[in-house]
Amino acid sequence: MKLRYLLLATTLLFAPAMAFAESVTMVPPPAMDQSIAAGTEKIVLAGGCFWGVQGVYQHMKGVTNAVSGYSGGEKGTANYNLVSGGDTGHAEAVEVTFDPKTVSLGKILQVYFSVAHNPTELNRQGPDTGTQYRSAVFTTSVDQEKVVKAYIDQLDKAKVYSDPIVTKVEPLKAFYTAEAYHQDYATINPTQPYIVYNDLPKIKNLSKLFPQEYREKPVLVSEVQPTN
Repeated sequence: MKLRYLLLATTLLFAPAMAFAESVTMVPPPAMDQSIAAGTEKIVLAGGCFWGVQGVYQHMKGVTNAVSGYSGGEKGTANYNLVSGGDTGHAEAVEVTFDPKTVSLGKILQVYFSVAHNPTELNRQGPDTGTQYRSAVFTTSVDQEKVVKAYIDQLDKAKVYSDPIVTKVEPLKAFYTAEAYHQDYATINPTQPYIVYNDLPKIKNLSKLFPQEYREKPVLVSEVQPTN
């Protein structure tokens, strides 16, 4: 994100604000979804900078926590300075905990593919480039994996996007929570230029495209009681 600040500061001098807003594609809901299960469920989603992805899901009804972190690499390299180099295998990701009785996995995924990120960008997202910004879903069950893969196949066959989806799907090996200063970042820093131009539009699009799922007050990591 150090380079992120430099790129944004430079571009702001020469480009209109709208240049930063990613295009939004309202995708259809998945034809296959999970059965409603008791208790909460987790899935880890990577789609560029975790600030924006976290912000989107913190404003989604049924999500009980959304934590920024790293997945795809080893524990010893799960820190921002190393991950920023792009060669740790990690992706900036968000662990989404949700209540299936309130929001289905299918709806979580519909938001992911519609407003949380652009799944056709390979190893990049908006102004950020590198494998750490790749599009990836880390599933926590075989059932989740089936639903995600079927949905991607459905969207590709329907040619929802002009380019093919590059999202990788793999079983979650581990999720490592990011540094404290990355948590709740979009809420704490609403006037930070990167957030204004890249992430607040995603939250606004959630409210417009999914008004039934949107909640004004976000669920924040700092307010969620830790569980054993």
